[in-house]
Amino acid sequence: MSSGNKWYSLRVISGKERKIKERIELEVQRSGWTDVVPQVLVPSEKVYKIRNGKKVIMERNILPGYILVEIDPARLSGEIIQTIANIPNVIHFLGRNNPIPMQESEANRMLGKVDESQALGEALIEPFIVGETIKIIDGPFKDFVGDIDEVNEEKKKLKIIVKIFGRGTEVELNFMQVEKQ
Repeated sequence: MSSGNKWYSLRVISGKERKIKERIELEVQRSGWTDVVPQVLVPSEKVYKIRNGKKVIMERNILPGYILVEIDPARLSGEIIQTIANIPNVIHFLGRNNPIPMQESEANRMLGKVDESQALGEALIEPFIVGETIKIIDGPFKDFVGDIDEVNEEKKKLKIIVKIFGRGTEVELNFMQVEKQ
């Protein structure tokens, strides 16, 4: 972000954030405003689910229904506000016709969360919970059902109590070897 620029919140129809971001970027380029509006961002983080024993990575919006737009406030004109506000599925800027910039700390927190998510990799969208019943889908205990006794998020491992011949036996498996019941 260049020194004088500020971030503005744009309220949009939830679920259409990516499409609207593309439309805004297209409009900014078409109108020659790339130096006034250098960046449009959909605040999102990478998360994953385990589906059929496979890790499925998805982007999840941190702020559904909002897009962040970086604008040079000294050159923000009514024409730019109107053009962006008139894009389909855009509701309005925070502050409507007099957009209110986000506080720097708030903008940095949002942007930091996005950067952090890229650096950290992904978070599990549906975490495993101690006591939860799961089905083993891989390994020597395939098709057994057990209860989670311990979750190790860092190592992506679970300790599961499986009933074998009527006795509870502890088994350690990774997240990919089980699925939620």
